Amino acid sequence: MHCHQSMMTASAQLCLLAYLTLTLGLTLGLGPNKNMGFTFLLPAGSTECFYQKTAMNDSMEVEYQVIAGSGLDVGFILLSPTGHRLVSDFRRSDGIHTVDPTVDGDYRLCFDNNFSKMSEKMVFFEVVINSLNSKNGGQDDWLDTVMSDSMVDYKMEDIRARMDSVHRHLEKSHQVQAMLRAFEARDRYLLEDNLWRVSFWSCVNLSVMLTVAVVQIYTLRRLFVNTKQVRT
Repeated sequence: MHCHQSMMTASAQLCLLAYLTLTLGLTLGLGPNKNMGFTFLLPAGSTECFYQKTAMNDSMEVEYQVIAGSGLDVGFILLSPTGHRLVSDFRRSDGIHTVDPTVDGDYRLCFDNNFSKMSEKMVFFEVVINSLNSKNGGQDDWLDTVMSDSMVDYKMEDIRARMDSVHRHLEKSHQVQAMLRAFEARDRYLLEDNLWRVSFWSCVNLSVMLTVAVVQIYTLRRLFVNTKQVRT
């Protein structure tokens, strides 16, 4: 009963983590950063593909992590809009890949679990797109606004460089936090799985020890029982 409750608790926590990750990723994806984080279940013996649209001369970074499932490994393929295979990973637990520059079109991200016929996998991946066009456009608008207010005494280039540095550090912090959440979920899954195994084999060993003890006591008592009747 305790083992069953532990497995249910772990499953509930993983589902909650998947929901929160998807919500956070989609919320961030609506902003100018174009970040998307997604957690999904990859069934046994199947392949799931996702598509990400990019513009010309952007930069795309793809990072994935297997959170739960037997072996903690999947296959990963990244295809360009023209069908050219850019990345091919086989039975990896995690990976990070960068495409710079990108071309205009839809990149295809495929996760393969065909080598596993019985175990499904929980996979987290994140896509970060740095759009230079939108970024520069926003900076130019901001610069024109400030210049229209006659703030010519400030070093605009220094301010813009510092703001770009802060923006890049914030994006990197978000990526690191997302991967730390994925690592934490995987470690929690391994902990729950190991706890179930330890509990199961402890119960088996305890049952064997009790059985051996009962058999030994019964055997010793039979040795001292006098089965011969004394006639008087």
